[in-house]
Amino acid sequence: MTLNHYIDHTLLKPQASKEEILALIEEAKRYEFASVCVNPYWVELAAEQLAESSVNVCTVIGFPLGATSSAVKAYEASNAVENGADEVDMVINIGALKSSFYDQVQKDIEAVVDAAKDALVKVIIETCLLTNAEKVKACELAQAAGADFVKTSTGFSTGGATIEDVKLMRQTVGPDMGVKAAGGARSYEDAKAFIEAGASRIGTSAGIAIMEGQISDGGY
Repeated sequence: MTLNHYIDHTLLKPQASKEEILALIEEAKRYEFASVCVNPYWVELAAEQLAESSVNVCTVIGFPLGATSSAVKAYEASNAVENGADEVDMVINIGALKSSFYDQVQKDIEAVVDAAKDALVKVIIETCLLTNAEKVKACELAQAAGADFVKTSTGFSTGGATIEDVKLMRQTVGPDMGVKAAGGARSYEDAKAFIEAGASRIGTSAGIAIMEGQISDGGY
């Protein structure tokens, strides 16, 4: 698989305009990225624009805090799929995990997995806020809940993906579950290093810079 097929081309800034979303979509088509990742409001537009493309539509659920109720997350996921989302990236209830309410965390994920039906579900555990033991537990709960991927970060907290976290997550979930590194890839070398560490998807707003051998100066 070539590097472009690892990339979720991402624009989740709240101020993103229609013109910027359309530009993101055209870039994703040109480079044949795995998906575009946009906020739920833009899913229907992205699905229309990508209907004849190999690029998937990805969106975010319970984003960026993960603190909404399971019922709300399930509705968000169902609505996104109805509007054309192929993949949903949900944020776990981080406070519940920190409180050791593990059954509630797993049920929260299961609610989204059930609502998403055949859509791919990636579970954002927000590694920058967790201890290593909590990262392992979050991955185990996501796996037990039937999710397809675990994902490092929202890109909206105190840090993004690290090589160490990707290695730990891959070690925890084994070879058959996806691992998405988000918020840390700024260059081709970064992306390659994450893949070598065990990432099967890269979430980044720097997809063009990565593909063109440049270094992005910031962003998701």
